[in-house]
Amino acid sequence: MIFGNDRDHLRKIWFDAWNLSLETKPLIPLHQELLSIINLHPEYHVIFEKQDEYLGKEYLPEFGETNPFLHMSMHQGIHEQLSSNRPSGIREVYEDLCQKMNDPHEVEHAMMEGFAETLWQAQRTGTMPDESFYLKRIKQLLHV
Repeated sequence: MIFGNDRDHLRKIWFDAWNLSLETKPLIPLHQELLSIINLHPEYHVIFEKQDEYLGKEYLPEFGETNPFLHMSMHQGIHEQLSSNRPSGIREVYEDLCQKMNDPHEVEHAMMEGFAETLWQAQRTGTMPDESFYLKRIKQLLHV
């Protein structure tokens, strides 16, 4: 997973994955993962074709804008959760959701709402994310 507070630096990591793939250079596992996420979102490819324009772009929700880097990073966060099975049991819930929804990408999109809510609550309260709340929240998707 990629961490940090420097927005442009974090975006450059996404751009690096894209650029290395275009140059058909070997990719480290992180770049492979990022590229797989980028490839699931062809609507964002224009960002990678016009990197100078998008490196410092502000995305303002009050204007109805969705931040594609945040969206793709949420996918990456979910991948990290699945690979470590943290919170404990998330992998099983994910697999059950995949059977129910029959589309792993859409399952991740469904999980993002609970993930974002959990992160927002942690940020608001200044505490660690409540893993049990998050797991409970995504388990609810099995009964919708």
